[in-house]
Amino acid sequence: MHSGGPWRRAAGGADQLVTLLGPVKGDLETAHQGLIAGAGALSALAELSAVRASWERRIEEARAECGSLAGKLRAVARGQSQTNEAVKSDFDRVKTPNVSGAR
Repeated sequence: MHSGGPWRRAAGGADQLVTLLGPVKGDLETAHQGLIAGAGALSALAELSAVRASWERRIEEARAECGSLAGKLRAVARGQSQTNEAVKSDFDRVKTPNVSGAR
């Protein structure tokens, strides 16, 4: 039999990544606002905005991927559990000869 424990732990880890990445976008925004306030009229502000947008996209993509992965890992654990039960049920139906030694 296979245990679903490792799959569920991996799914939990993926969920934790979703949670940990949650506030990163807001932190990036706060840092960017402080940078803009101190930069004045630097020509690099447009490039900084493009970099920020790129990182925000990456953060959201990583969160989405981790969330999707968590669901898929849990589905594997469920599938293994169902397979284990089906195999056990099949074995339970097999008749075994009486081997008690009596004739």
